[in-house]
Amino acid sequence: MKLDNLVTSRPDKEMYRTEEGFVKVFNADYSKADILNEALNQARVEETDLNIPKIKAIEVVNGKWAMVMDYIEGKTLSTLMKENPDKLDEYLEFFVDLQITVLSKKVPMLNKLKDKMNARISAADLNATTRYDLHMRLDSLPKHLRLCHGDFHPSNIIITADGTPYIIDWSHATQGNSSADVARTYLEFYLEGKDELAEKYLNLYCLKTDTAKQYVQKWIPIVAASRLTKAKKEEENFLRRWIDVVDYQ
Repeated sequence: MKLDNLVTSRPDKEMYRTEEGFVKVFNADYSKADILNEALNQARVEETDLNIPKIKAIEVVNGKWAMVMDYIEGKTLSTLMKENPDKLDEYLEFFVDLQITVLSKKVPMLNKLKDKMNARISAADLNATTRYDLHMRLDSLPKHLRLCHGDFHPSNIIITADGTPYIIDWSHATQGNSSADVARTYLEFYLEGKDELAEKYLNLYCLKTDTAKQYVQKWIPIVAASRLTKAKKEEENFLRRWIDVVDYQ
């Protein structure tokens, strides 16, 4: 396999376009278990009617694990938002509607969101009292089994030339409470410094789904704590401020 057309790179992986399709090549020290779990997550979500790239193969390329999948030609929704600021409201509504569609699905074989969050909270650099409080809060919230993407963001949606949206990056997919996934998206907008967009997003989601804003907000400290374990250094203080919020009015 020739890897000479680099599309993008991250600290732990590189993505290429090849004759075989879109190839994600993981660093040599990347956990094999995490790679295979990501592939399994995506394969399970493929069984829904959502538009997502299909996995073609998992193989070793130049001594590194690689995932080969369909290449989707198009632009990310994030790029379209930047290129067409006058259409931001239209794109945001499209984004929220797509997330609602994802959250309407069920994929019973996926890991449970609450199990993942409990493990992340236990591993977070927080004092025992804070961890206990977060565990108790998480346990008290309703146990749902909706398909949660885990990183639903405009950069993970590719729009093809005919307007078809494809959702990528299912490495964090779980089954759980929809509002936890919404809280994660809300925090991601804030982490990018898009405070106004974050609020517009949350208000629009709550309006469209008849969900109390306070209910989603109950998830924010929990999601922030679970995000803390893999946060960049510059994100830690921001996340800790959200974790320290006791109650929302």
